[in-house]
Amino acid sequence: MSRFRSLLQASVNATKKAFTWNIEEWVPPPEKYIFKFHSKEDLKKWHLYSDSEYGGLSSASLEIPDGGKGSDGTGIFSGNLSVDLSEGSKLNISRSGFCGMRSKKFDGFIDLDGYDAIAMRLRGDGRCYISTIYTENWVNSPGQTEDNSWQAFVFAPKDRWYTAKIPLARYLPTWRGNVIDVEMEMNPGRVLGMSLSVNAEGGAVGAKSGAGDFRVEIDSIKALRMP
Repeated sequence: MSRFRSLLQASVNATKKAFTWNIEEWVPPPEKYIFKFHSKEDLKKWHLYSDSEYGGLSSASLEIPDGGKGSDGTGIFSGNLSVDLSEGSKLNISRSGFCGMRSKKFDGFIDLDGYDAIAMRLRGDGRCYISTIYTENWVNSPGQTEDNSWQAFVFAPKDRWYTAKIPLARYLPTWRGNVIDVEMEMNPGRVLGMSLSVNAEGGAVGAKSGAGDFRVEIDSIKALRMP
């Protein structure tokens, strides 16, 4: 009887150990790098856009300085926001004064299942930026080819490094920059890309706004599991 009990206890312990090991396999690590901005190769994964494509006069660049004062080996997204239109422009746009950087298309998806927030380590200019997550199209009407977009504001404090932690639940569904007034949830397992943009108007109360220069240094974008 005592041998039977010993074998039974050993079997139970082994089962508990295997179950615990499997649970740990299912849980993702506490954080996951999505994008880094530490080299020129990292920056090749992104492309720039601005209102200049529609007759505006804003401009932007994304680069890593080749050493020198103020260089930390991180990407710098900078440029100038203009609310003016180029002379003779025949394009009809509702507003100008915006620039952005968006990750390039790639095969597959970024899987953020099991994560609760996006963490962006940056050093800015006091402006409010817009973080966008693009997911597979299942919200838009049939025939529309645009990805679904989910947006949240991100404040970039002036002249100091800061890690902005944005819960995924704070990202709102948008359509061409306007919030969609419906209740829906993002599918974090089907992320197609991300972007960071800045507008001359809007943003958090107290943040710098208006036309003029902008500059934000970006070290990394991660996914986080919050406690």
